[in-house]
Amino acid sequence: MRNKTAILLVLIIAVLSILAFGCKGEEKKPEPVKPKPTEFVIGCITPLTGSGATYGKATQQGADLAMSEINQSGGINGTSIRIIYEDDKIEPKEGVNAINKLISINKVPVILGAFGSSVTLAIAPIAEENKVVLFSASSTADAIKDAGDYIFRNVPPNSAQGKTAADFALRFIKAKASCILRMNNDYGVSLGEAFKTSFENRGGKILLIEEYNPDSTDFRAQLTKIRDKKADVIFYPGHYKESALILKQAKELGVKSVFIGGDGSYSPELISIAGNAAEGSYYTMMAIGYGQNVDEKVKAFTEAYKIKYGVEPDAYASYAYDAAKMISEAIRIGGYSADGIKSSLYNMNDFYGVTGLTKFDQYGEVDKPYGIYEVKSGNFTLISW
Repeated sequence: MRNKTAILLVLIIAVLSILAFGCKGEEKKPEPVKPKPTEFVIGCITPLTGSGATYGKATQQGADLAMSEINQSGGINGTSIRIIYEDDKIEPKEGVNAINKLISINKVPVILGAFGSSVTLAIAPIAEENKVVLFSASSTADAIKDAGDYIFRNVPPNSAQGKTAADFALRFIKAKASCILRMNNDYGVSLGEAFKTSFENRGGKILLIEEYNPDSTDFRAQLTKIRDKKADVIFYPGHYKESALILKQAKELGVKSVFIGGDGSYSPELISIAGNAAEGSYYTMMAIGYGQNVDEKVKAFTEAYKIKYGVEPDAYASYAYDAAKMISEAIRIGGYSADGIKSSLYNMNDFYGVTGLTKFDQYGEVDKPYGIYEVKSGNFTLISW
């Protein structure tokens, strides 16, 4: 009996020793201190080559100026920020390649872009699936509203742009009948439909709708049909290269209607290509410098841009500048993660930049106005009406 008792005591002591040793080994160790990042990196998808290169140039210059100012003032909580640019040539396929690289290789939590609506709609599902914030400073197709919870833009949609163009045609030009010549992509079709709806709801009549594919160069067949309708105005949403050729060929064919285009046609290249055929045409464009406390911001931005690049900024540069500043502020507030950036953007209710107040609704959309520009003496001139 004693032997059994002794053996039992030995076993108990052994078990207690093991448990004590195990518990000691499982003591919670202090969390390692994460090293401070050497820099914050964000992505940008925009056309740097191809037919939309002037759009990409303005976007890059606006965003780069914002980054330069942020870094010169100490970065984000002492850490610098840098943009990796990817060229989408304003083509959806290239945009998909670009976003896959930025997500899988560069591991960015946020991407500025894309420029074109068709590209943004092509890459938005990828951003949404990977939970990466996508912030466009120029895509206006209405369908982007429902592209996902991680998708934002600081420009108003085509429904607002089309309404502005229709109101201008009816009130300023006193148009009663219109034809539409639209680019056959997400941008052109949605903007054309927005104009049609608003124009008809206000009593105007749409006589004919014609389409053309991106990168087309001959529009004479469509313009001949349109010319014969003798409409008061022709609404022609597309990109500047095609729009410039349309103006030249319309003049050659003797088309007398007033041309009204969208923001995609707004580029110095349109005037350079079309020459005096562009005179007297009108364009909707995202407004800048509206709202309270922005006049000084616009002046400072314009001066800094002129010093850095030798030209005045256009609306594309302005919206990219504000987008880059907002992304940086979101990182400062929410941290360098997609969810932190997303949460910060949704809750950023008082960002006054050079484009005015930017405040996102539950869809990542903004309520901002469009202006009207006329080509006069070889320049885009903002008009009031």
